[in-house]
Amino acid sequence: MAPQYRHEWKHVLNIGDLLILRQRLRAIMESDPHAIDGKYQIRSLYFDNLDDKALREKIDGVNMREKFRIRLYNCDPSVIHLEKKSKRNGLGTKYSASLTAEEAQKIVDGDLDWMLGSARPLVQELYCKMRYQGMRPKTLVDYTREPFIFRPGNVRVTLDYDIRTGLCCTDLLDPEAVTIPAGDAPLLVEVKWDEFLPSIIRDAVSVPDRRVGSFSKYAQCRVYG
Repeated sequence: MAPQYRHEWKHVLNIGDLLILRQRLRAIMESDPHAIDGKYQIRSLYFDNLDDKALREKIDGVNMREKFRIRLYNCDPSVIHLEKKSKRNGLGTKYSASLTAEEAQKIVDGDLDWMLGSARPLVQELYCKMRYQGMRPKTLVDYTREPFIFRPGNVRVTLDYDIRTGLCCTDLLDPEAVTIPAGDAPLLVEVKWDEFLPSIIRDAVSVPDRRVGSFSKYAQCRVYG
C-alpha cells in the first residue's frame, strides 16, 4: 500500500503566542484522548550514522530524507514505538512498529541479531541500516506536547515546548537520564493534515508576524555536538 503523505506546517512562537493559541484551540478542537491534563511528555531516541547523514540532510534541506527514532510517552515503557519519518517534496509520512521494553533496550545496547528475524519490516530495515550503514543511537530528545485533534481533514495541532537534549545520552528507558535545555530552543506549533485544512483551523493557528518555517528538534538537540 502506498504511504499516506501529510501536509505539515511549523511556526516558531513566543510565550504570548502560545497562550493565545492554547485558548483558541481549546475552543474549537478536542484534546488528544491520550493526553493527561491536556499534555504529555515525549522522549525520543534519534539515530544517525557516523557522518551525521540525517542531521546534515535536514540542515541542507534535502528534498527526500528520512530519520529513525524510538519514542515513548510519559516514561511509560509499556508502549514504545520505532518510527521512521520520511519527507518528500515538503510532505511527510511516518511508519511505525511497536517494540517491547526489552527489544528497545537491546537496540540501545547494540544487541541486533534478533532484529533480522522480526516479522516487522521496519525493525528489519533498521537492522540493515545499523549493520551496514553504521546507524547508531545518537541522542535523547525530551519535550512537552499539548495535542489537539479536529476530525474533518484529520487535522492534528500540537504545541511543543521545553525541548531538552540528552547530549550523547542514549538511555531511553532510564527515567533518571539527565537532559538539559537544548540551547535557545523555541516554542512551536505544528499543524498536520491530509487533503485539506479547514478554514476554522487555518484562522485559529494564524499568528501575526509568524511565518511557516522548518525546525528540527533533533537538529536543535545536536547543538552541543
